[in-house]
Amino acid sequence: MRGLAILLFVLFCTSCSSVRVVYDYDKTTQFSNYTTYGYYPDMETGMSQLDARRLLNAVDEVMQQKGILFSEEPDLLINIQSRDFRTPQSSNVGVGVGGTSGNVGGGVSIGIPLNRPNVEREIVFDLIDSQKDMLVWQAISDTPFREGASPSVKEEKLYEIVNKVFSKYPPSKSN
Repeated sequence: MRGLAILLFVLFCTSCSSVRVVYDYDKTTQFSNYTTYGYYPDMETGMSQLDARRLLNAVDEVMQQKGILFSEEPDLLINIQSRDFRTPQSSNVGVGVGGTSGNVGGGVSIGIPLNRPNVEREIVFDLIDSQKDMLVWQAISDTPFREGASPSVKEEKLYEIVNKVFSKYPPSKSN
């Protein structure tokens, strides 16, 4: 029973903070030809060094699971960029005061925010054909981001993002 409660709690937490990903790729590219990868030499992730390392570890793990190996002379170069931004507050309460007297009316209304602005993190994953120097696949993830989260929570979230992003790589012919 306790295991069920934990599972429901985890499902609740992950459903509230889902990772949204959009994909784009070159339809003429033969993705099965790519067997090795490396990182873009001048990559600026936009993250702290610790978060960047966590992210690259997650990418390394997922790529190895797909049978794509790290190489100093890779077929694909991975470039990752990110940015954090605040989304508008969606929850507030309106308080209004009004009155009329004869043919004259008036009113005052104010909005009171109920929570802090939401912070979102957008991470762009570019896969570049190293021989042609051409972008062949791109994924853009967008997910809620909690500033000040513990290292283990950050690592778990980054692994979740990378798994979702690379779940559609290589693209299937039907996409």
